[in-house]
Amino acid sequence: MARAPDSHKMLPSQENLLVDYVRRLEDHKEGRKALHIKLSALKPYNRREQHVRAAANNFEPFIKDLDGQLFSLKNSDFFFIYKQDIQSALDTLVQQVRYMFSDDPLFEKGVDKDHGDFTDWYDAEADFDKILKLVQRLAEAEHRRQEETHDKRQNTRSALKARQEKGDPLTPEVLGRVETSLSRADLSNLVRRQFVCLINKQMTPEQRFSELYISIKDLRETLLPGVNLLSNPWLFQHLTETLDRRMLAMLSKTDTLTISGDISFNMNVSTLLAAEFLNFDDNITAARRGAMIIEVQKQDIFADIGAYLFAREFVHEKGYRVCLDGLSYKTLSMVDRERLGVDFVKLVWDPEMGDQNEEEKEKFVEEINKIGRGRVILCRVDNREAIDFGKSMGIELFQGRFVENLIAENNRRFELLRLKRRMERSEMHEG
Repeated sequence: MARAPDSHKMLPSQENLLVDYVRRLEDHKEGRKALHIKLSALKPYNRREQHVRAAANNFEPFIKDLDGQLFSLKNSDFFFIYKQDIQSALDTLVQQVRYMFSDDPLFEKGVDKDHGDFTDWYDAEADFDKILKLVQRLAEAEHRRQEETHDKRQNTRSALKARQEKGDPLTPEVLGRVETSLSRADLSNLVRRQFVCLINKQMTPEQRFSELYISIKDLRETLLPGVNLLSNPWLFQHLTETLDRRMLAMLSKTDTLTISGDISFNMNVSTLLAAEFLNFDDNITAARRGAMIIEVQKQDIFADIGAYLFAREFVHEKGYRVCLDGLSYKTLSMVDRERLGVDFVKLVWDPEMGDQNEEEKEKFVEEINKIGRGRVILCRVDNREAIDFGKSMGIELFQGRFVENLIAENNRRFELLRLKRRMERSEMHEG
């Protein structure tokens, strides 16, 4: 996939899982209690991710012993539902957590254990309705926050896009400043991941590999507000080559990105022939090469077909696979996958594809079969229509925002099932 902007997606939140868990708890509330630890009351410097994670780790022994379930909320609060048998041990744990943040102004005057600004305790039997209303409020507040954040981001991006379309041209001087910044900046927070999946009849996604890419939109908003990147295609091409080198540097450091499974990433042909790629290749194992797919844009291939064929032969010999990216349904018939020696072809979804007449659809199916059903990836899939059409044409692999939503929903179902089984195991354990 081209370095495309990432999309907004609503992942299954801990707040929603907590509401579901409490509702299921109604029939099993005997002997259970709940603890609300309000880390949100602490100063921001005490609510950094590493602090919250360290505090959450204290609950692991209880969770492993099936004595409780922890929910870590987006506002940094914890909600812990537990068996009353561990009350004494939990009191000690809460004191340890308080000690971790003892420098916070919240504790300057001291906080009462049972009723304070830091903790609230509940009995699941006596306070069930109160607990349910509380967790529903927390879920609603988080949902509103997500919507407001999304709307604000959309408005900001729309304003930036309008400004960039009319904005300042990309000049060598501007590009020079940006490349200097890129050489020092940590770009790991701009790296996005999107999965390529097989979709079965039940619309359940099966992940085949994932694409890693640097979000051009976020990069532009961070370093180039008000600049029209596309005003000079040659300078933009030079920028993507710089990003190629940064991506290679990040892929070389296993501690920078958490990578699992097969991955793909976009590269210019010129980068594949450069010293930076040779150095990258020298420092990775044969097994990792076999798990990597290099995506190359069609315009880059046909700009210098000789250079591409040389680069493709080199990477194939090393064990990498190659994906031709950026095809439309109108250009699909112009490409001979076997002659180009690519392992996959990415086809960009266009709603017009569904408007083809029967004869055009038959030819389209022939082209898919010629390339190979398991080798065509329909990308930028934003709705169910794209998947239904693709599957009717014989396409098996899909990528895009709608696929990510399916993955999120599938993960949510799995998480709920896991929590349900945990509760069932806990009941059996009690019996």
